[in-house]
Amino acid sequence: MFSSLSTGMPANVNKRLVKSSLWAIPMVLLASCGGNDKAPDVSDVKISLNTRRLDKDITAIDTNNIAAGLQQLQSKYPDFLPFFLDTLMGLGIQGNYNDTVQGIGLGMRSFLTHPDYRGLLDTVAKHYPDTKDVDEWLQKGFQYRKHYFPDAGERKVVYMISWLNNWGAFTYDSTILGVGLDMFLGASYPYYKAVGVPEYWSAQLQKEYIPVAAFKALYRDETAFEMDGKTLLHMMIQRGKEAYYLEKLLPFVPKHVRLAYTEKQLTWCEENESGIYNFFIAQNFLYETSLQKVVRYVMEGPSAAGMSDESPGEVGTWVGLQIVKAYMAQHPDMTLDKLIAQPIDEQRFLQESKYKPK
Repeated sequence: MFSSLSTGMPANVNKRLVKSSLWAIPMVLLASCGGNDKAPDVSDVKISLNTRRLDKDITAIDTNNIAAGLQQLQSKYPDFLPFFLDTLMGLGIQGNYNDTVQGIGLGMRSFLTHPDYRGLLDTVAKHYPDTKDVDEWLQKGFQYRKHYFPDAGERKVVYMISWLNNWGAFTYDSTILGVGLDMFLGASYPYYKAVGVPEYWSAQLQKEYIPVAAFKALYRDETAFEMDGKTLLHMMIQRGKEAYYLEKLLPFVPKHVRLAYTEKQLTWCEENESGIYNFFIAQNFLYETSLQKVVRYVMEGPSAAGMSDESPGEVGTWVGLQIVKAYMAQHPDMTLDKLIAQPIDEQRFLQESKYKPK
């Protein structure tokens, strides 16, 4: 059926390749749930959001003239189509738009005509007849990004489909933000399970998660997550910075969505903050550098090892966010861009945060 799911989100790749994943929910609803009453007014920040629907353009190709259809798309997507066809989909067309090429005559034809693949295209079209609400969320996020990072360049947004190959949101080159709409069809979409999407990803499969996935991809494009030789505390602060960045750029998104938690998981964290932190201390995990022992607390999973089944797997991210917020409260002159750029001395950072779990 569908090709197998890649493990995790796409990794960073060098230049010219990838560099770093409830239906119509109006902005007013998200704004009412974001939990941030101090968000700055960015209505006057000028952003020109450029979006294109590659998924619709692919669907519209005449299956009797696939090569000609791709040639037309090449003129519309000169900066993205070769990557999409050859690197992302692995068709090996290499710009040779001829129906005799195997990647077109067999590969692309299969994606456009096989009932299962065609059914996915139709499902995406049904769930996303337009992207007006998603555009609105991204527009707002880019306005906040411009507010906090005035020199940040704008990105063209390409909505696409990768036939469930787990390309939720990613950056390509320095100009494009890709969004795979097929990875945001809701947790009940039956074929996610068939291609191995774990149940604990349910929060990430919702339409409302798209802006989170998008700006997380932008963040990770510019800020690599370091694990080798790093303590759990260091990794938690890294994840905490990312979560704080998302909180500032997406204040209109509910807190649990920004963290990719369920509402129950977030409530559990809030009610057990001291217990979580004391667990890490009791296990001597804060300054542990063995990835086998501690990396699971800053990576996605069904629940946190050694904790309640109600806990999120990535519980260290939540603790890291509380530490970062405490640090910023102690340093009111610290700007977001300086926080992100500042190297992490985890022990000093923790001390200067004066973090006290509730």
